[in-house]
Amino acid sequence: MTRFEVPMSRFSGRLLVFGVLFCSLALLGAGQQAAPDYVLFNGKIFTSGSAHPYVEALAIRGERIVAADESVKVQALAGPRTKRIDLGGRTVIPGINDAHVHLELQPQSSVSLNFKDPNPSWVEVRDAIAAAAQKSPKGSIISGEILFAVYFDPTINREALDRLAPDHPVILETVTGHAAILNSAALAKFGIRDDQPDPLGGRYDRAANGKLTGVLREYAAMQMDRTQANLTSDTEALLQLRDYFARAAKFGITSIQDMSNAMPPNRCVALLEQTPVPIRVRVMRMAMTTPAGRDTEEGRSTARNPSPLITVSGTKWMLDGTPLEGTFITREAQRDLFTNDPNLAFTQLALTFSAKEIEAMLRESLENNDQLMVHVSGYPSASAMLDAMQATGGEKVWTGRRVRFEHGDGLFPDLVPRAKQFGVVVVQNPTHLAGVKLAHAQPLRSLLADGIPVALGSDGPMNPYLNIMLASTHPNRPSEAMSREQAVTAYTLTSAYAEFTEKDKGSLETGKLADFTVLSQDIFSVPPQELPNTESILTMVGGKIVYDAKSLSAH
Repeated sequence: MTRFEVPMSRFSGRLLVFGVLFCSLALLGAGQQAAPDYVLFNGKIFTSGSAHPYVEALAIRGERIVAADESVKVQALAGPRTKRIDLGGRTVIPGINDAHVHLELQPQSSVSLNFKDPNPSWVEVRDAIAAAAQKSPKGSIISGEILFAVYFDPTINREALDRLAPDHPVILETVTGHAAILNSAALAKFGIRDDQPDPLGGRYDRAANGKLTGVLREYAAMQMDRTQANLTSDTEALLQLRDYFARAAKFGITSIQDMSNAMPPNRCVALLEQTPVPIRVRVMRMAMTTPAGRDTEEGRSTARNPSPLITVSGTKWMLDGTPLEGTFITREAQRDLFTNDPNLAFTQLALTFSAKEIEAMLRESLENNDQLMVHVSGYPSASAMLDAMQATGGEKVWTGRRVRFEHGDGLFPDLVPRAKQFGVVVVQNPTHLAGVKLAHAQPLRSLLADGIPVALGSDGPMNPYLNIMLASTHPNRPSEAMSREQAVTAYTLTSAYAEFTEKDKGSLETGKLADFTVLSQDIFSVPPQELPNTESILTMVGGKIVYDAKSLSAH
């Protein structure tokens, strides 16, 4: 026997003892793990899953769901340490995944104008600016949101704002964020000179004498927004972000997908880690442009998963503007076009980038193995994007890569077959559906019927139940309204699909993350106008309570 040999009888005995001990420990461990941490029962739980759309109870162990079934069956799993929560018939849905948000920052010294009318008149705007200028210290930024009444009037420009507040930077931004009117003080504040060259995909409107009118379009307006966000200190930014996430948790939002235009990804992540975030955040690169071209490197060095709740992935570019501003068309021409026939505003919406540039975006997506999101509002941009996808490989290359059409308003019926063929995902924003009557734009129900995945994001007011109301009524095209169940699924499971996370979240099924919200009312039965009054009374993210209104009994 060598020094390394062990007598078989002794080895077998030790193996037997070890095996018994291992099995005992395994059984003990299995017994300890069998009892869930939480059991929620006696509820109306909408799962967003097609196999079992509704269940009565959930069991949660750690960060995941271990059972979704009848109350009697799930309660039988509870152990002595399990926390039991009687839902009392409350409605539960998967956590809202807001697929399209913009985390924005405002400098502490800025003054926001609040108008009585969502489409304020020039008289209302003028009086508000004058009053704010009188009350605010010199140099304070005065900003407000405008719509048709002001934007379509070309006489409201840099000089008009200068007469009201020469010592204050004034910004009147359209509600879409795709254009803004600045006075001279604001142009100087943001370093915009009269000889400033246009960035690719953006424009500084000029008078006949070459002087800036104060109107900024597309990437020029976006650059101004980022410069303004840079004026916000980290201390103030953290306060704003903490308030944002507290409100999100109170609405039952458990995931957001941020179009990182106001902050580059590295600053955004650094602030999110300091907040720290209570919900899941996906940061998507939305880089700026210069006169020389697109910044394709921004955010590439940022870690993909800097923390368990933060992911950095995907890139977004804007392929056109919106029917309000008309991309680069003059304000007078857009006024006439929109007034005469709003439908033409979608069919004639000009592109911000050339076909060659769009193909380059697609090739970069392939090279970086990075999901591509494109702002597509009009018919020309939707058509151009599908042409570019065909030119860069077509169905063979793009099926399964889930290229996203943010908004997808101009995805008219003749384009749908190719969109389905290439695996396009549409991310719509229901607050955009509350405008003028339309003939072909902004489809929802027909896209679902044709097999196009439709996710929902806010891109505006945070309230997801306002958005569910609008998606399920569709004021612009009632025939295209979703059902409420479809709207919730679009806001949860399809939103997860839109970021490649549907195997982990988006529905309340065994094995998935325990991200859900218990609601203050039954959103499937209340009158439509009551939906925006909904709030969460309990929000969980990964099995951890992140908001609790203390309305449920637990023992």
